[in-house]
Parts: sequence; structure tokens; C-alpha cells
Amino acid sequence: QVQLVESGGGLVQAGGSLRLSCAASGRIFSLNVMGWYRQAPGKQRELVALISSGGSTNYADSVKGRFTISRDNAKNTVYLQMNSLKPEDTAVYHCKASSMSMDYWGKGTLVTVSS
Repeated sequence: QVQLVESGGGLVQAGGSLRLSCAASGRIFSLNVMGWYRQAPGKQRELVALISSGGSTNYADSVKGRFTISRDNAKNTVYLQMNSLKPEDTAVYHCKASSMSMDYWGKGTLVTVSS
């Protein structure tokens, strides 16, 4: 089993920045791709960014150029640096980690961007 705990969410004004963290514990040696997803009220969960164990990244078009995903394998942690935040970025942000056979999700951290 893998446990994921997100932190770093909060209230920020439009144009501001936040840095989310996701700490993994448990059978972390089995993890390959890690990523961030978000779910706004009344909407489906959507991909924000992914990062492979080798460091390859993928971003949703809506966050390209504003968000940066990174991972520290020594600390078993993945980060999401969010800059130039917009009100439409308001959502619960969930961390996801995938092994060859399983997906694991964190409970999420709320990001609220005020206009």
C-alpha cells in the first residue's frame, strides 16, 4: 500500500502563487508516474500535471507556462508550483501515484483563488 498526503493549499489572490506538496509513504519503490489532478465544484476531476520516475512531465493546456511539477525521490515527495493563479484554478487538488498495477490517491488540498 501507498499513502499520499497533500499539503500547501489555501486562499490566495489572483496573480499569486502557491506550492503544493505530496508526501508518499509505504511501498514507494513501486511508484512510477506521479501527478496532480483537480476537481472544481460541480465539475469532473481533471489532470493538471504528471511526472514520471525519470522526470518527464506533461501538463494540461490550461496550466502550461504557469504551473511546474517536480519530484524529490530522496524525500518521496512531488511538488506543484503554481504561479499566476486565476480564479478558475480554484479546486481541490489531489495527488495521484501509479505503480504497474495500482493507482493511489490522496485526500486532496483545497486551493481557493479570489478575484
